[in-house]
Amino acid sequence: MIATMKPTIPQIPDRLVVAIGGNATHPENIRGTTEEQELVAARAARSLAPLLQRHNQLILTHGNGPVVGKILLRQYYAREHVPPMRLDVCVAHSQGGIAHLMMQGLEDELNRAQYDRRVACVITRVEVDPQDPGFLHPSKPIGPFFSEEEARHLQAQLGWSMMEDAGRGWRYIVASPRPRRVLDLELIDSLSRQGIAVIAAGGGGIPVIQRADGSHCGVPAVIDKDLTSAHLANALGIETLMILTAVQKVAIHFGQPEQQWLDTVTASDMQRYMTEGHFAKGSMAPKIDAALRFLAGGGKRAIIAHLDEALPAIEGNAGTHVIAD
Repeated sequence: MIATMKPTIPQIPDRLVVAIGGNATHPENIRGTTEEQELVAARAARSLAPLLQRHNQLILTHGNGPVVGKILLRQYYAREHVPPMRLDVCVAHSQGGIAHLMMQGLEDELNRAQYDRRVACVITRVEVDPQDPGFLHPSKPIGPFFSEEEARHLQAQLGWSMMEDAGRGWRYIVASPRPRRVLDLELIDSLSRQGIAVIAAGGGGIPVIQRADGSHCGVPAVIDKDLTSAHLANALGIETLMILTAVQKVAIHFGQPEQQWLDTVTASDMQRYMTEGHFAKGSMAPKIDAALRFLAGGGKRAIIAHLDEALPAIEGNAGTHVIAD
């Protein structure tokens, strides 16, 4: 049975993880200039600022798909002049650049509202298992969308693995191991408890593995940011996770005459819809997977909503709310 009642929330949570999709800094309809990204980040900040104007502990995560892919493209075109960076270092570069734009936009909005709160970014490392099957079967799409002809050309010229992504075009796919441990968890928690809004685990975190001697080193991969966000929230004992994206709600039978939007759904019902194949692998499926893993790990409520409706969603007036059974 589909639960379509309006979400009921006893009170706005005082501890919250908000995962922001790549559309917050680099939607598909821009070229990707710094000026364009600043405008997009400012728009995202206007939506997120009301969440920061509250006495809460708030951790923001973000995607980096388009950005890290363009970093790789720049390296390819400059390869004869500049030694290329490994993918984990590219992820670190994207974390810093995206967080800079987000921090500036958020602090500008807070200053306009005369609300005294600081925003900080933690360049975040996430440990993965070196034996993770994700290394054997690349599945994470990054970078811009290409036509099928362009994808074939890139595959032949660069040896890139390309995948059709939810009917939107073809993208470069890379290894995507699951997060095992957030190495900078204590720092993130400490800053958050001081009232600082923390931007962390950008792009799913910088993927690292642990060597035999206990040290760590980066590996060429990209971790799914929603899975890392769920893992981060569970590790900190935070009971509410909100995933902000480019759609207002989750739907079953999407794009078909019998399409139905979901308001409040139990985890078991959502798992059934997932098993029935209602959600595309390259778009909604990873978000549903992360929401279900978050609830299985002790979370109470996962919200999937449009970026522009962050406040209505957390107040229970927008988005799809997935609740523990």
